[in-house]
Amino acid sequence: MTIDSFAYAAQVLRESDRDRYLSTLALPAAKRDGVTAIYAFNADVAAIRERVSGPAPGEIRLQWWNDALTGDGHGAVRQNPLADALLTTLDRYALPPGTLQRLIGARRFDLYDDPMPDLETFEGYAGETASTLLQLSAMILNEGLTVEPGDAAGHLGVAQALVGHLRAFGFVASQGRIMLPWSIFEANGVREGEIFSGQDSDGLHEALAQIAELASEHLAQARRAIAALPRGLRPAFAILPVIEAQLQLWNRDSSSPFSAPDDDPDWRKIARVSWWAWRNR
Repeated sequence: MTIDSFAYAAQVLRESDRDRYLSTLALPAAKRDGVTAIYAFNADVAAIRERVSGPAPGEIRLQWWNDALTGDGHGAVRQNPLADALLTTLDRYALPPGTLQRLIGARRFDLYDDPMPDLETFEGYAGETASTLLQLSAMILNEGLTVEPGDAAGHLGVAQALVGHLRAFGFVASQGRIMLPWSIFEANGVREGEIFSGQDSDGLHEALAQIAELASEHLAQARRAIAALPRGLRPAFAILPVIEAQLQLWNRDSSSPFSAPDDDPDWRKIARVSWWAWRNR
């Protein structure tokens, strides 16, 4: 089932997480399937809230993935093509399943409406989700061995999560949720009800601007850390120019924080990824 499973994983990623899918185009062809399987697993887990009626069935689905990673019955689990691609990748590169179990644990936060309390908690959440994916991608490029100390993945993952939630701020607020650090809004005099009702204010703009500045700082640190890596590992971080461009677009359109900001078309993202990969090969 493995060949069909990897094709299915690529389809899932292409349809549900376009930016990460486009970033895999910079990877060596021999390693692309493995990274794609990891990313597609994350895409499936990240979308659970949107597919279930409440936290309880979401918890069941997360538990299924947790059991699939380390439990018995892999023969039955492998009938799921996405699980088959993921488990094949973990076996091929001897990747630690506990890393993905921690990702699943972090994703439980998505199922509930509690606000993200503070920056430290957000960075921990981003570290177990976005940063973990980057770290595992670098390990796949290095045949399963860890040589990246975590700075590149750590900073880029936090920046990716900050920019992604800045861009999704209005949509997430319409669901009655706050995924960016609530302490920053609170420090600027913003109230939950104002966010949920789509009420604009100077305090809201200041809070979001501070978050955007944090994202910019993490991107700068990620660039420096990536530049220090062996060139063979750098393609794992090829999504960097896409995130940078999205932050620039958000800053340009930040006068309407509840509206979806502009985004580059696919061809421009591919050009950004390709140019970045060429410069870092």
